[in-house]
Amino acid sequence: MVAFPPGKINLGLYITEKRTDGYHNLETIFLRVDLRDAIECVPAAPDQTEPVRITLSGIPIVGNATDNLCVKAWHLLQQHFPTLPKVQMHVHKHIPMGAGMGGGSSDGSYMLQLLAQQFNLPATPALLDKLALELGSDCPFFLTNTPCFAKGRGEQLIPVEVPLKDYWVLLLHPGIAISTAQAFAHIQPRPVTESLPQLIQYPIAEWKHRIHNQFEDTVFKAHPLLADYKQQLYHLGALYASLTGSGSTLYGIFPPESAKPETSALLVDTHWVKILL
Repeated sequence: MVAFPPGKINLGLYITEKRTDGYHNLETIFLRVDLRDAIECVPAAPDQTEPVRITLSGIPIVGNATDNLCVKAWHLLQQHFPTLPKVQMHVHKHIPMGAGMGGGSSDGSYMLQLLAQQFNLPATPALLDKLALELGSDCPFFLTNTPCFAKGRGEQLIPVEVPLKDYWVLLLHPGIAISTAQAFAHIQPRPVTESLPQLIQYPIAEWKHRIHNQFEDTVFKAHPLLADYKQQLYHLGALYASLTGSGSTLYGIFPPESAKPETSALLVDTHWVKILL
């Protein structure tokens, strides 16, 4: 079976407090975008000895293949369903790594669903949500099919309507991988004064004065070029531009009727995508 996990962008991102378990509470709006990886899973060949064999293509994935969230998804399910067969997986990466777009989280969450469907496992939505959260804080979002206002570690999800139907998003990835742990290490938590579901009710042209990704405060200091790229998105005509997540991808939101501006002069990886509402 094959699935095509999408990436995500964050519309606003605020770190509100440090938790006693070492994690942080946050508030953000998650939006899926139509930039996708491809994952495939088939039953293992009779001579396969390891429980999961994984092959990779596309953008190189740094690290040990056994740490891939798709592999971890199999092991989590196998703890609940011991008869889960051995499998062979393939992951084709198209979503940049360390870019704040949740590509690895999306792959792992979709693999949970794919395995459950392929092998007819009686996995309830509640169980899949629980296992997704064990994979990562933003993984449960990828089991949904709607924009969500997220709280807690990112697992408290409230569906929200976002007024961006038919708007274009320009993704700009400058090829910099940013460690989530390092990004969090320099964040100063603070409470929000107005919630994101309220803020998105303002006209989109006002969002740049009202909605903020708090990681820009530290990431832009470490990588000033990213701040320059954000301003270039506004110069191209974006109504709103922001860093997504704690990674290095920036995005600009453009109105449906606008002509797509030429982006080759930016000399970085760019993609025009739609938001999956």
